[in-house]
Amino acid sequence: MEWFEEDYGSVSLKIRIKRVIADFHSKYQRIQLFETYSFGKMLVLDGKIQLTERDEAFYHEMLVHVPMFTHESPRKVLIIGGGDGGSLREVLKHDPDEIVMVELDRDVIDVCRKHLRMDGGAFDDPRISILVEDGMDYVISAEEKFDVIIVDGTDPNPFSMHISNTEFYHACKKISDVFATQSQSPFAQPDYFKTILENMAEVMDFRVYINYVPAYPLGLWSYVIHAESYPGFDEIKRRSSERKIETVHYNPEIHHASFSLPEWIKRIVEEARRNVQ
Repeated sequence: MEWFEEDYGSVSLKIRIKRVIADFHSKYQRIQLFETYSFGKMLVLDGKIQLTERDEAFYHEMLVHVPMFTHESPRKVLIIGGGDGGSLREVLKHDPDEIVMVELDRDVIDVCRKHLRMDGGAFDDPRISILVEDGMDYVISAEEKFDVIIVDGTDPNPFSMHISNTEFYHACKKISDVFATQSQSPFAQPDYFKTILENMAEVMDFRVYINYVPAYPLGLWSYVIHAESYPGFDEIKRRSSERKIETVHYNPEIHHASFSLPEWIKRIVEEARRNVQ
């Protein structure tokens, strides 16, 4: 294969492939890992790019550090999904006491541990419990509480759609202080984005923030966060300075600026809130 092409409907992204590292079907999805010429290794699930080595930090750092710095002292964290290990790696930078990761597909973990190795040793940290099960089942039955829950899920598919419904969000709100999830591309995937917002609006207050991830659909990516309060810029800078976290992409300035939404996204957010009133 010389090229991988991800189709978004009427447009697509093509990336030149140097070699195929893995290509097989798990119980849940097709898993592919490529070495590319421009993006390093690239993980693809069911034809959708999940990450590339070159820009994965753009995604993982914004998904993780925004909610982690929103919490004053995150000691216990739950990650739903995240089988590649990137979110684990970033959460560990905050030196929590305990992390629980719930990943549905063991094969994703295995291929990433063997061939991708971008977790930086996070999978072997004794503070981490890795559970191979459905994230919905876990949060519904969970009796323990978490300071932060982070949902690092795939593009919506038959096995992941339910971790963006109202029942899932309600269960997460009950057991967390801060909740954050990736929420697809508002531009290339507006229906997915709007559905996530409407389902969250039925359960909790939220804020949307955005970022740029070059290998994702047309570059623009979104996230949604719920918290009882949101620290201002000076407090985010103070927490960042205290925790001394090294990053590739994230900084307090980007954290603060990512909540400044263009008018067209504001209108989508406002419409989603109105639709559930």
